[in-house]
Amino acid sequence: MTFKEFKEHEIVSFINNRYVIIFLLFLIWMLFFDENSYMNHRELDKEIDKIEKTNVYYKNEINHDNKTINNLNDPDSLEKFAREEYKMKRKEEDIYIIEFDTIKE
Repeated sequence: MTFKEFKEHEIVSFINNRYVIIFLLFLIWMLFFDENSYMNHRELDKEIDKIEKTNVYYKNEINHDNKTINNLNDPDSLEKFAREEYKMKRKEEDIYIIEFDTIKE
């Protein structure tokens, strides 16, 4: 195949068209080099997804904490919470903390 035959081939003549070349250059520029490129948008979309996930997590934690606060209005549940979490005790009462060894030999 000579250079002339290669140049007259359908695909080569289509790609060699100036409008196609300009479009390809424009496309490459917009995808990679522009300030609002596809790569930049992809990174920003990932960051948005991450922030939305943390937002959902914190909303769930707020709901959980609100339930805990509502339960602590009752004196019995407040005492139970203080004993379990902060190991508080009444006067003249002994507390024994039993820890289980989970290491298997």
